[in-house]
Order: sequence, then structure tokens, then C-alpha cells
Amino acid sequence: MGSSPDLMRAQWRRSSYSGGECVEVADLGPGVGVRDSKNPEVGVLTLSPEAYAALVTYVSA
Repeated sequence: MGSSPDLMRAQWRRSSYSGGECVEVADLGPGVGVRDSKNPEVGVLTLSPEAYAALVTYVSA
């Protein structure tokens, strides 16, 4: 099993396209974290860089 990313030290950022109220993303080293900016305590979805790229492509289409 791999180690869990350190979410307390993650540098979360919001998309300028969302008006600051959508999702936040953070580079977690081996992956990318995604969370709800309005409700961050709910949890974090951790994606591989490839899965994150696919998600961005899908959402942009």
C-alpha cells in the first residue's frame, strides 16, 4: 500500500474560471487532489496525473 498524501500541507488553488466557488486542486506529489471549495471537509478525490488530465479534457468538452 502506498502512503497517503499530506493534505494538511497541500497548496490548494481554485480555477479563475469558476469565480472562486467551485473546485480546488492541489499537487499531491504522485497525484492530484480535487475537493469542493465550499465544503472542503467532506473529503478529497485523489487522481493520477493521467486521470486528472482526462477529467479536465472531459469537463472542457
